[in-house]
Amino acid sequence: MCGIVGILGKSAVADKVVESLRRLEYRGYDSAGIATLENGHLEICRAEGKLRNLETKLDKHPPKGHAGIGHTRWATHGKPSERNAHPHGTKRVAVVHNGIIENFRELKEELKAAGVSFRSDTDTEVVAQLVDRELLAGKDPVAAVAAVLPRLKGAFALGFLFDGKTDLLIAARRGSPLAIGYGNGEMFLGSDAIALGPFTDRIAYLEEGDWAVLTREGAEIRDETGRIVERTVQKVPAGALLVDKGNHRHFMAKEIYEQPEVISHTFGHYLDLDSETVSLPELPFDAKEVQHISITACGTALYAGAVAEYWLERFGRVPVSTDIASEFRYRETPLTPGGVTIVISQSGETADTLASLRYAKECGQKVVAVVNVPTSTIAREADVVLPILAGPEIGVASTKAFTCQLATLACLSVAFGRAKGVLSAEDEHKLVRAFMEVPRLMTEALKLSPEIEVLARTLAKARDVLYLGRGTNYPLSLEGALKLKEISYIHAEGYAGGELKHGPIALIDEKMPVVVIAPHDRIFDKTVSNMEEVAARGGKIILVTDPKGAEAAPINAVQKLILPEMPATVCPMVYSIPVQLIAYHTAVIMGTDVDQPRNLAKSVTVE
Repeated sequence: MCGIVGILGKSAVADKVVESLRRLEYRGYDSAGIATLENGHLEICRAEGKLRNLETKLDKHPPKGHAGIGHTRWATHGKPSERNAHPHGTKRVAVVHNGIIENFRELKEELKAAGVSFRSDTDTEVVAQLVDRELLAGKDPVAAVAAVLPRLKGAFALGFLFDGKTDLLIAARRGSPLAIGYGNGEMFLGSDAIALGPFTDRIAYLEEGDWAVLTREGAEIRDETGRIVERTVQKVPAGALLVDKGNHRHFMAKEIYEQPEVISHTFGHYLDLDSETVSLPELPFDAKEVQHISITACGTALYAGAVAEYWLERFGRVPVSTDIASEFRYRETPLTPGGVTIVISQSGETADTLASLRYAKECGQKVVAVVNVPTSTIAREADVVLPILAGPEIGVASTKAFTCQLATLACLSVAFGRAKGVLSAEDEHKLVRAFMEVPRLMTEALKLSPEIEVLARTLAKARDVLYLGRGTNYPLSLEGALKLKEISYIHAEGYAGGELKHGPIALIDEKMPVVVIAPHDRIFDKTVSNMEEVAARGGKIILVTDPKGAEAAPINAVQKLILPEMPATVCPMVYSIPVQLIAYHTAVIMGTDVDQPRNLAKSVTVE
């Protein structure tokens, strides 16, 4: 995740901005920069690579401004370079930005037609230029930002600094977190409260859709309708800011809510959003010649691999087998030399998965590692690494790592489809456009949380829960059941919908909740048949679907959780949100240790 920092200080702020950015280095980044007001005028300094490169440049001409913003960037639009580093701006405004502006291309064409020239390849510069145009039209900074925010589509966090305005910062949040720090005659802004730890212990968190006007006297916060609102200022012990939960009770909740932001960085890493194509690192094999793919992993990562099996076979028309890593090598799976094995692990240290990697290499396979820790053992021993870029995941039950694994595997699947000639260039463009919408769709899915919290009060009374799905929603049903088991300790099982009548239907009675994951897709009618079988036996159906599915389902569900319509390919990523929230809220109501459930460890380094 990118890092945002803003400071309205009493003295020179450049060193403090860099210090705050250093506290966000754990998120990962490829470039950094700051903007300060020098004698009232904007000065921007940026550098590719690590913060020390930025510091070297700043040492030559130390900024003296008392107001500044800073940023550490993971590339989304445009390759890592000083040219594309943040802040971006004009003579009148500088902007730092996390997330993706989905409609940047249309906005950019509009601005070009009006004679605007662009100096970067980023979507962020579009925001700066739009605000600049409003300023040139005579609006003040607050009115200019207020005019631009409704035009932006996507999930993002923004920080603005204005030429000649030494006592003004503006911040906006939609899908990506932002915290405001209150000092004594100073104000602070951060994408993570960790960044603000050295300066203040009084923190307020912007809520979804909020935007804020900061001066040294305080902050005026407005919601997305423009109404002035109050957000609680919390006193946070300094030690708590070393690993920050934000305004959430648990790390798991924080990590669920981080998903719109982190998945935008995953897609940004693997997509060229200007050309609407997938852009992977060089692979140690010719994808066109691959005749079989093996996928091996454990737990949640295994279910990400099971979703990818559907994608790879559909897009690449290449046979795929997905195996539990702890069984993979012991059944002596015959692997053809020169074939491809994909290993998936959040930590990159999972013992069974590492053993499977070594077995595959002994068999002459080329190994692709999909990991969250690029310095891990699995990453070092693989032939190529595809990092998922989820950032540190503290909660034992994986959430954001799962969806970032899905995003990475989706991009790999499209690359295979293009190489095999199954997908046309236009097919690729359509899929990339669909991927770009995922952060926004996830933000919409998070709005179901209050409904799910109410539903969880019923689920918390259950002894057993079934999850049903078809196609890529079958692995998601397995993941949903696993999540519920992991943190609530309720027995749960996931099944392919068609398997219901081959045994599990015997369990259905009026006490059995059945979570059905069923977007209105090409096999929706088949899933309806399974729901009717459950309803006929008194089962309590919880339907996760879209508006068409909710209307077409001829059954009375206990609860219908309705998500926006979306292309089928992105459903597993977005539908993961309500599945995770069902488990989370149920566990909270039951009073279990959500972040550290009994008997479980974050990284399983023994067989």
